[in-house]
Amino acid sequence: MRTLFIVLALCLALPLQAADAYKKITWEALVPKGWDPAQDLRALLRSGKLQDSDPRAMEALEKMKVLWDSAPTEASLAGMRVRLAGFAIPLEVKDNKATEFLLVPYFGACIHSPPPPANQIIHAISAKPLKGMRIMDAVWVSGTLSLHRADTPWGKAGYRLAVDKIGPYEEPKKK
Repeated sequence: MRTLFIVLALCLALPLQAADAYKKITWEALVPKGWDPAQDLRALLRSGKLQDSDPRAMEALEKMKVLWDSAPTEASLAGMRVRLAGFAIPLEVKDNKATEFLLVPYFGACIHSPPPPANQIIHAISAKPLKGMRIMDAVWVSGTLSLHRADTPWGKAGYRLAVDKIGPYEEPKKK
């Protein structure tokens, strides 16, 4: 009888363990320690206030774009099963279904210029078409993260996520 109880307890615990198979991460975890994009921006803007029409402003913006497009990724996250909240930008929609989208950290990212650094854009791919996804939907996404650069119409992504699960964003319940 005791053996039956142990087997039953293990069977019930397996689904609970599977539910925790994804490590919840924040957007800050995607940025390698020591990388400070503000430092590069300060160096670009040391020349003082620049008007939009100033050629130096355009040059500074172009240099910033190059820095952000080549933003480093966090190597320790490669192959990790993660769960992350963000905003979705469908890349291609057919019959109200998307299989690829960008996941970004804040509302309006990528649809306004400039886009975030590459280490703050995730190219998410789902084997199963996702119905009804709209631009800037707030979502929780779970899947396997890899270091893979992708050039998209909305910006350069530094990561790829093989999507296992996606759902609407909901605030965590306070205890």
